[in-house]
Parts: sequence; structure tokens; C-alpha cells
Amino acid sequence: MLKRFAEDYLSRLALDFSPQPEVVGRLASFDGLLMEAVGITVPVGTVCRIGSGHGAVEAEVIGFRAGKTLLMNLGGPAPLLPDAPVRPVGQPGEAQVGSALLGRVVDGAGHPIDGLGPIRGAKSWPLAGKPQNPLDRARVTQPLDVGVRAINGLLTIGQGQRVGIMAGSGVGKSVLLGMIVRQVKADVVVVGLIGERSREVTDFLETKVAGEARKRAVIVAVPANHSPVLRIRGAMRATAIAEAFRAEGKRVLLIMDSLTRVAHAGREIGLALGEPASARGYPPSAIAMLPNLIERAGADARGGGSITAIYTVLADGDDGSDPVVDSARSILDGHIVLSRSLAERAVYPAIDLGPSVSRVMTDIAAPEHIAAARVLRRHLATYEENRDLILMGAYRGGTDAQIDQALAYHPAILDYIRQDADSAVSLDDAAGELVGIFGDG
Repeated sequence: MLKRFAEDYLSRLALDFSPQPEVVGRLASFDGLLMEAVGITVPVGTVCRIGSGHGAVEAEVIGFRAGKTLLMNLGGPAPLLPDAPVRPVGQPGEAQVGSALLGRVVDGAGHPIDGLGPIRGAKSWPLAGKPQNPLDRARVTQPLDVGVRAINGLLTIGQGQRVGIMAGSGVGKSVLLGMIVRQVKADVVVVGLIGERSREVTDFLETKVAGEARKRAVIVAVPANHSPVLRIRGAMRATAIAEAFRAEGKRVLLIMDSLTRVAHAGREIGLALGEPASARGYPPSAIAMLPNLIERAGADARGGGSITAIYTVLADGDDGSDPVVDSARSILDGHIVLSRSLAERAVYPAIDLGPSVSRVMTDIAAPEHIAAARVLRRHLATYEENRDLILMGAYRGGTDAQIDQALAYHPAILDYIRQDADSAVSLDDAAGELVGIFGDG
């Protein structure tokens, strides 16, 4: 009687109480970075726990070789022993997204690190993004006010544009990013601090996104001492968060600092997997990863949302032919080059207008605005071409009318580029000032 009641009760619950086997592999080798496991078959991207007790660590599956599963430590000390158990604990490719993340700081694994408790009410989004038809991408037709006069006036950015800030170390990339974050006219700002110094995370929070700016910002922080897998996951997580906000129809500004550190993480993983090193030590997979990440930003023709992405690109040794710089330049919709010589002359932001370009400015700016910007560029180019002659005192006034004009306008050009880090210049004011000074040619 009791048996019949139990069978009838369990059948009505429609639950499957059949035992499920636990998948457990064994650690075959570990060289401090790369782990090899046997007896386990799981997809790439799966998170596994290796070891037991307090000495257990988490690692991500990154590939396979000779019948073995290759994993990479996700951070922390790894006091592992041979034949340690390897258990899958997480499926690949999910990120927490949504308004619950506004004002929060998370790490590469999505765990909050701001001391404000767990994130509740978040939604899920594929870490690698959702496939999108190219025809669903909208054209860049509306300008985005970033509050920086030189960018608004001379390198106008559009909603949905992808821009690179390219410079060597110590030229003012972080200060320029801070100006943009505080002053940009966007609904949400997503910042990925990938592979930079740990000190910069606190500095960024207290100086760049303090006050009201913090309420509309999401920070993904993965410093340089974290695992290369976590650094790449951090870049993908920041992009996934921005994609989810775009799907809600919001104007999103995505800042990635820096794209070069993401490529460095890809290089570490590629070399650990045995890929041959090519240009400057980068394996092919490290450079091929960049388009997949950058192409996820842009404007959505259906939902009306947009992701305007700004990526910082570190030019090692101020070398503009660096593989990461060259690859990013070919993919992005514009690039802003910072000049060390301008920074040494106390011109901040140190934007070098000659090699800088916005590929969408002609589509989003008024004709008189574009004409005035070209006049400024022409005067600046004439001055730079004859700079040595002028500084030596070898040029005599009245010899060349174009050089005379360039000399007359040069102080106004430098004053137009200069801007205090705490000040804001709207797009209309920047364009009006530019047309007022340089509109007559």
C-alpha cells in the first residue's frame, strides 16, 4: 500500500529521481600556467574546479591536445597535486546584464568587488554576444556630444561609431577618457579596465566616475596581475553588458582601456597552446580576436539603440606600425592620435590632428562646420611643414601668404585644442567657435 502511494505521488510530481553520474577528470600536468586533464570531455569555455577543499582553484577549458583537455587557471594560487580531481562547475558563455549593474564594479568573472553586496535582479546575456545580421546595423547619422572641444569640433564622433585613442605611455589617455566619461551625453557608460594597474581602478572610480556619473556607469575591472583568460573574459563581459543595454534602445558609451592588453592576453594563451609567433611575437589568434570584439559595437537599426565604442590602443615605443595599432586602425571607424611632443609643450589633451581622423564626420556634421575644420587643418599642416624653418628664424614674413596665415592662426589653433580636464564644451559651442574663427578661410 505504501509502495503504491509513493509511486503514485512521485509520478504526479513528474520528477526524475534517477541518479546522474558525476563527471570527474584527473589533472595530468600543470606547468604554472597551462593545465592538462584526462577523463573529462566538456566544451571550450567551461569552468572547472580542480582539487578539493581550500586548495581548489577554478580554471577554464581553452582547448584540446592529444586526447587531453587543456585548461588555464582563472587566478589565485594553485597548490595542486598530481591526479587532482577536475569537476565541471559552470557552462560557458553567460554574463549578468541589465540595470541592476548600474553603479557597480565587477571583475572578469562577473563577481562584484565594490563591497556593495551581491547583484540582484540581473538578466543573462551570451558572453560572446548574439549573432547579428549586417543589415541590422544602422548607419551613423547622429553626432554624440563628448564634451571635449577638439573632438567635438575637429573629430566629431557619431552614435554607433568605433574610435581608437592611440598613444604611447604617459601621454594622457586616461585623463582624456575621464573627460569623456564625465561629460558625454549618453544613457549608460560601460567601462572595461582590462590589464591596467590596480591603482588605476580606484583612481578611475574616485576621479573619473564620481558623483552622478557613477549612477549611470558599469565598471568591469580586471587588472594586469589577473589571469589572461579573465582579462579576455572581462573585455567580452563589458561588451556583453553594453549589448544588453543597446537591445533596450539605450545610447551606450563603451570604453575599453586597453585593447592592447586584451591582445597581450590573447598572446599569452596562444603561445601557451603552442601557436607560432608571428609579427612582434603575436600569434595569429591574438590579432584575429580583435575584429570579433570590435564588430560587436555599433548602432542597431531595429531597436534604435547604439554602442559608441572608444578603445585605447597602446603604441609601444610610440610605434604606429605596431601590429595591434595597425589592425585596430583598419577595423575602427576613426582614430585619435595623442602626440608626446604636444604633451611636452603642455598642450592637453595632446591630440595630434594630422594623423587623427573620424571617418563619419562628413555624414554627421554641418557643411560650414566641416569647411571650418578643414581650414584649421590646412593652417596647422602648413605650420608643421615649415616648423623648423620658422623656429630657426629663417623665414621672413611676407614671403609666402599661406605660411603667414598659418603663423597668424597658430596660437588660436593651440587655444582651440587646449581644454582643462574639469571643463566641458558642448558640441554646438565647439562647432560655433570653430566656424567663428576659421569659417572665412
